[in-house]
Amino acid sequence: MIVRPRPGALAILFALRGSILPQIAPQVIGITAVACLVVATEQGWGRTLPLHAGIGPFTLIGLALSIFLSFRNNACYDRWWEARKVWGALIVEARGLARLLAALLPEEDETRRKRCLNRLAGFTHALHARLRGTDAAVAAAAFLPEAERGRLPACASPADAALTGLAVDLGGAVREGRLSDVSFGLIEQKLAGLSGVQAACERIQGTPLPFAYTLLLYRTTWLYCLLLPFGLSESLGWGTPVATALVAYTFFGLDALGDELEEPFGSAANDLPLDALLRVVDGVVQDALGEPVPPPLDPERYWLR
Repeated sequence: MIVRPRPGALAILFALRGSILPQIAPQVIGITAVACLVVATEQGWGRTLPLHAGIGPFTLIGLALSIFLSFRNNACYDRWWEARKVWGALIVEARGLARLLAALLPEEDETRRKRCLNRLAGFTHALHARLRGTDAAVAAAAFLPEAERGRLPACASPADAALTGLAVDLGGAVREGRLSDVSFGLIEQKLAGLSGVQAACERIQGTPLPFAYTLLLYRTTWLYCLLLPFGLSESLGWGTPVATALVAYTFFGLDALGDELEEPFGSAANDLPLDALLRVVDGVVQDALGEPVPPPLDPERYWLR
């Protein structure tokens, strides 16, 4: 995610870090070249080969395209914002679980408490790995007991396996009389909250926007921008490439930005900073274990990963 102070009035015109322009530059340059070709043809052979079509139809089509772009980008932003709220809930549940483990488990059961906290770290690292497309079993194995590591690759969800191990561990404390049923019920609420976070993340990742939306928008944007010079060339002349480039920058930029927001757990510049959020949970666990808390991640050239 791009994190930077708002540049000044002049600097913001030339800011590239965090801009969508580098991604859509080929499309904008291609559309501008077509506009130059249309204007040159209109200027040189306008009587024998008239290319102007008038701006009227493009006004109506552009309005409809703008509304559709707005709808899709709002839907993509809703996915991005929901994903951010879900990871905020994960941090809340992790802090609450760490407090309950410290308050409810007896001091003589310190080993179990540390083991449970490490399982919490294993859950968050496995979930992070799953969302970023890396090996969740490897991510969780570093925090789980050695006897359980060999079973992780065969698990459908290493993150869920870490939560299950945590519940089983605490269930043993109940059977041993170290934890009351009421206390276990309070902790189980936190485990259910973490499981809900996992399910919400998997739902967001596994349910993209319908492909027909993307296909329709992509085709319409290309056709509109390619045909727009024919509507502007007669009235704007050599100003047509400039106007067409601005329209192409806006439409293709919104389309590309929507693509990034649609997949909030990816590693693009405008996706969620999952590494930084994971570091927050690591800090919660390390603080509860009485170990040094890792410093928060800082943006690298305004990019917080």
